[in-house]
Amino acid sequence: MSDSRSLIASTEAVSAPNYAPLPIVVSRGEGVWIWDLEGRKYLDCVSAYSSLNQGHRHPRIVRALVDQAERLTLTSRAVHNDQMGPFLAELCALARMEMALPMNTGAEAVETAIKLARRWGYRVKGVPRDRAEIVVCRNNFHGRTTTIVGFSSEPQYREDFGPFTPGFTLVDFGDLDALRAALTDNVAAFLVEPIQAEAGILVPPPGYLAAARALCRERNVLFVLDEIQTGLGRTGKMFAHEHEAGAAPDVLVLGKALGGGVYPVSAVLASRALMTLFQPGDHGSTFGGNPLASAVGRAALGVLVDEKLADRAADFGDYLFAALRGLRAPCIKDVRGRGLLVGIEIAAAAGTARSFCERLLARGVLAKDTHAQVIRLAPPLVVQRSELDWLVEQLRAVFC
Repeated sequence: MSDSRSLIASTEAVSAPNYAPLPIVVSRGEGVWIWDLEGRKYLDCVSAYSSLNQGHRHPRIVRALVDQAERLTLTSRAVHNDQMGPFLAELCALARMEMALPMNTGAEAVETAIKLARRWGYRVKGVPRDRAEIVVCRNNFHGRTTTIVGFSSEPQYREDFGPFTPGFTLVDFGDLDALRAALTDNVAAFLVEPIQAEAGILVPPPGYLAAARALCRERNVLFVLDEIQTGLGRTGKMFAHEHEAGAAPDVLVLGKALGGGVYPVSAVLASRALMTLFQPGDHGSTFGGNPLASAVGRAALGVLVDEKLADRAADFGDYLFAALRGLRAPCIKDVRGRGLLVGIEIAAAAGTARSFCERLLARGVLAKDTHAQVIRLAPPLVVQRSELDWLVEQLRAVFC
């Protein structure tokens, strides 16, 4: 077997350089822990960007994957399968929605929501043909397709990938006055993340989501929430919008942890009136809703509910935030987030977040930087309090 250094070198020789991963080769994972090729152990505080809320290789989810793989994996939507219907019924019941459309990746689900919102704008609201607009927030991250990067405010995500799809208006995240001004007659939807995770764990002012929802209802605009990272227990509620009364969306976009860390599963959920705007041939996916994905999704939801992982995220999130704020290290500019979605902003004078992540890696903690100065901590929700205590001690050693 190759060692990590030689495997990294051989990988980089044949892999497009569109990522800058930390210098570690992971070969095994279990629960909240991963091991590299040399057998060193690390606490995973990346969780594949919240895809591993249930932990690495949760036995119940792996068993569902294997059992289903031994029976049937793929049919396409040319026929029905015996797993998709039960999966979507359980997902709709959990989210208190009427219908769902299954896809594979988060970006595909966002694209689906965009199509749904535009169709509603034309067929229900009466927006003039090809004039529909969707309002989005600066610093958003909704995926990597050309349409989605076209409404990003991050220059690197857009550079040399145009021309871009028109019909998107940017406003500042958390600014209700800016949103109010942007909701013109041609706006079909407001698409927003409850917490901007990729942007550095940016939390809006209290009451923002509920107020935005009310404003959308007043202006006859769909309120579309991208909960790909914040949904399914991560923030201490099953869905992040549940932290505010009156913030339930018209359209809910889910992914990542919906696949339990073993298979790509995403979905868009909405009312029957909205979803039935799609007719056969309007939209689709060869793999979306396949029996293997559906069986995995059912198991992933079952683990979240039965093990009360949202409650664990709430309790342990409070515990972790208290411990982090008690560090009082000069290099820490801010600690923010909700549940077990935590951002530690490093003061510019202390260096970059990447340098701190590399030091944490040397101490057995896998954490990832975002937007230069922020360390994102998002361990699997199955983490134990003793493991969080150990994490804080490693952070103390690096920060203090």
